[in-house]
Amino acid sequence: MTSLFIFMCIILIASILQTSTGFGFSIMATPFLLLLFQPNEAIQINLILSLLISLTLIWKIRKAIDFDLMKKFIAGSVAGVPNGIFIFMTINDLTTFKIAVSILLLVLTVLLVLRFRIKRTPFRDYLIGGVSGMLTTSIGMPGPPLLLYFAGTSTKKDVLRATTLAFYLFIYFISLATQLMFTGTNRVIWETSLYAIPIVLLGLLIGQVLFNWINQRIFTIFTYVLLSFTGLYLLFESVFF
Repeated sequence: MTSLFIFMCIILIASILQTSTGFGFSIMATPFLLLLFQPNEAIQINLILSLLISLTLIWKIRKAIDFDLMKKFIAGSVAGVPNGIFIFMTINDLTTFKIAVSILLLVLTVLLVLRFRIKRTPFRDYLIGGVSGMLTTSIGMPGPPLLLYFAGTSTKKDVLRATTLAFYLFIYFISLATQLMFTGTNRVIWETSLYAIPIVLLGLLIGQVLFNWINQRIFTIFTYVLLSFTGLYLLFESVFF
């Protein structure tokens, strides 16, 4: 019962973050789901629920999508997906896996706090899509490179949210299909995902209300707090427990 309660809290908070920020579900859910499930289970649960969220939200926010950028992300991700599944299939140590995820989040946070800036170019658009695709199939987290890229180019929060969700709709589907093909699945993954659907829908409703209240400055601060807390907690848990 304790594990179930923790799981529901993780899914609720992550769903709220996904709706209100456009990137929060995988960044929040994957590290904490690793505390409850094996890597393949945590990643596939994340992929299934993230795909559901993208399907639910995409129609309402479609007008804010940067379609040209999204197409470049998708084209780049096609090259990243097979590299990601190769990385995942070669990971044998769960502790090392969690430490790697935590360090990735902390490095991202530092770059954001230092106001890392990068000029958009077509090549970098494709490159970020490729890195995001690789991270999706390897650790279930396409968000970090996209978040850093958007922050570095000072993208407005509504465009960020819409474009990332549209890209997620593609990359989560492809990544889930790739995971099922190469690593298989199990009953726990699908039953757990089914139980989480009502919590996800509740989180979407709350997150939409918060999105209308959050200004750009609060949005940025919240991003830093989320990334640093998640990274530090996962690192601490991996090293000391």
